[in-house]
Order: sequence, then C-alpha cells, then structure tokens
Amino acid sequence: MVSVMEDNFSRMQTANHLLLITDYAALLSATMRRYGYPVGMLLDVLAKHRDKYHDLLLADCRRQVAEALTADKFDQMLMRKEYEYSMNVLAFGIQSSDITPAFPYVAPFSCTVPDICRIVRSFIEDSVSFMAHGGGGDTYAAVKKYLGRILSEVVDASIKKLLDSGSGLSVSQAMQVAANMSVMERACEFFTRHAAQLCGVPLRAVERGRRDFPLRRSRDAAEALLLRLLRAKVDEFMRQSDGINWMADDSPPGGNEYANEVIIYLETLTSTAQQILPLPVLHRVLVAVLAHISERIIELFLNDSVKRFNANAVTGIDTDLKMFETFAEGMSSLFVDSGQESAKNEMKAALVEARQLVNLLMSNSPENFLNPVIREKSYNKLDYRKVAIISEKFRDTSESYFSTFGTRGARQNPKKKSLDTLIKRLREAS
Repeated sequence: MVSVMEDNFSRMQTANHLLLITDYAALLSATMRRYGYPVGMLLDVLAKHRDKYHDLLLADCRRQVAEALTADKFDQMLMRKEYEYSMNVLAFGIQSSDITPAFPYVAPFSCTVPDICRIVRSFIEDSVSFMAHGGGGDTYAAVKKYLGRILSEVVDASIKKLLDSGSGLSVSQAMQVAANMSVMERACEFFTRHAAQLCGVPLRAVERGRRDFPLRRSRDAAEALLLRLLRAKVDEFMRQSDGINWMADDSPPGGNEYANEVIIYLETLTSTAQQILPLPVLHRVLVAVLAHISERIIELFLNDSVKRFNANAVTGIDTDLKMFETFAEGMSSLFVDSGQESAKNEMKAALVEARQLVNLLMSNSPENFLNPVIREKSYNKLDYRKVAIISEKFRDTSESYFSTFGTRGARQNPKKKSLDTLIKRLREAS
C-alpha cells in the first residue's frame, strides 16, 4: 500500500485529487488501527506529501487571484441588499463599524477584496482538512505556515505584480488599490482567527502571537504608484506655467492658471480620498504631493527658458504658494481632529522650500541669506547653488525694475544693492 500510494501521489497534479485520496487513506488507517494493525508507515506517506499538496493548492489560488485582479475595474463596490453586505463584509470581519449601514451601500473597497478573502478562506479550510487527516504534528502551526505562504507568495506577489506592470491604472484606480490594502489588514486578522478556530486553538493565544502585516510589499507598492501618478498629474498642470509672464507689468491678482488648476484637482481628489483612504495614508500622500509642488515651483525659477524675471512675477508665485498653503492648512484640520497633532506641521513643512525662496526674493535685504544665524532661522531649506542661479535672473539693468520694493526712480535702490552683494558673495563661494 505504501508503494502504491507513493507512486500515485508522485504523479498527481491536482490538489483536490490529492485531498480526496488522503481522506480515503486516513479513513482506512483509522479503521486498521482499531483492529490493531500498525499504520504509522501509511500516515508517514501522507505527511510526506503535505508540501506537494499545498504547492498544488497555492498554484490554483494564484490563478484565481490573478483572474480576480484582472476582472476588477477598481471602483468602489456597490451592495444593494443586506445579504450582500453579510456575504462580502461581515463574513470576513472587514467592516469598519458594527452598525449595519443603509442600503444601497457603497463600500470603501473594490470587488477584489471579498474575492481574495473567499480564495484565502477556502485555502485555509482545505489546508486544515488535509492536516487533520494526514498532516501529522501541530496542525495549527503547519496551517499558519501555509497561510503565511499564500498571503506572501500569492496575494502579496500578485497585487505587487499588477502594480509593477504599469497596467494603465488611473489615479482613481491606484487610490482604490491603496484603499483595498488597508481593508486587507483587517482581513488578515480574520484569516488568522479563522485558522485558529478550525484548529481548535483559543483566540487569546492568537492575539498574543500577532505578526506584521504580510501584504506590506504590495501595500507600499500601491502607495508608491498612487504618488507616482499624482506627481505626473501635477506635472501636467505645471506645464501650463509656460503662460507665466516673467516680466509682467502687474502681478496676476488671482494667481497663475497652473496653480488654480492644481488646487481644483487636489480638492476634487481629496473629497473622494477622504471616503476610502485611511487618514495616515491620505496624510502621507498629500505631504508628498505638496513637497513635489514645492520642488516644481523652485524648478520654475531654475528653468533655462526663464532668462529673467521681475518682482511682479515673484508676487504672482507668492499668490500661487499662498493658495497651496491655504489648501494644506484646510487639510491639516482634518488630521488634527483625528488626533494626529504632528500632521499640521508636516503639511506646512512640505511647502517650506518654495516659501523660503519666495520670502528671500521678496525680502528688502536678500543679502541676509549670507548671515549664518538668519539663514538657519529663515532659509535653512534653500540650496545656495540654486539661490545663486535664481538671484542672477532677478537682476535688471533698469533701476525702476526694483521700484516695487522701494522708491521708483531712486538712484541707489537698497534692495538692488543688497541683491548685488548676495550675488557677488555667492559667486565667490562657488
């Protein structure tokens, strides 16, 4: 019997067949043991093939997860009836509240989440079934090991593969994937509890043995993709900065067009993001996007196409920056209300490089940048090489060019003199 089982097990390529034969062999072994026959060798054969069984099971699950991801349009899942909510949410403990919502209910996740939950739950049950009959040893420890494998090798790897493939996901779809990952954190807790319950392990023992989130690679990849797409979208709007008049006779009263477009886009985006993204994720994304905007504002001044700019252009950029700062302040209140006290400062700090540059250009004494104490206090985020390049462009042979900051037509404009000193010293330093 051992010889026949070894031969046939080695040729089986379907997990269900292997499980079926294991059930029969386990039943036969239990019967023979009751009649006094030694059956250790038969049980050893079953235990020997548990890795193969799980490898076949993982292959099936990998295909199912890939199909679920391919079929998902990554938009919020709509549930019209309570039984749908029970089947897709309560069944996996992924509800954010114990209160049953009104229907129709728009979930913060897409259909991939309950689909993957069903696949993993089925895997756990099949694993427990095999281990109970022919696995040998500590059933829960083995099931937990294989649960770790499906989460890392199948679910995590499949989602990361989708994100890394550049499969044409839009900003809203990438945001939905990021939102899905936060829900999957709750799902992973359910998987561990479900495995313990099926193995007869007390839940208090499970709580003590909690591990790190097993899908962190795909979670980080989802957040990175969302940021990459958002930065690209901001760059699209920033390209409209070609319309900035760098030698304008008057500053634009309502800011430049690109800034207004970016603000409208960010406000639209965050209204949706607040509904599905966890606040810590939304905070990280917004801080990174605002920091990117700050970098792009610096690059506007550094751009080779900008040969010269005047004070009116700086005032226009100042107006743009104030709009971004107002947006950041408005979003900061959302995080402060949720108990994240440091969020307000981080949101404000994201724009600090651009703010310090504009403040320097609008200052009546730009040479103060050379003072170590003042520089550390007011201009500590500025790179002196960038300041040198930008300051050169802020020069003008016309004295009246600086009249915005002083008396028009004055022979020696203090600001111009201070700026000349700054430029001279920065040249010497370089």
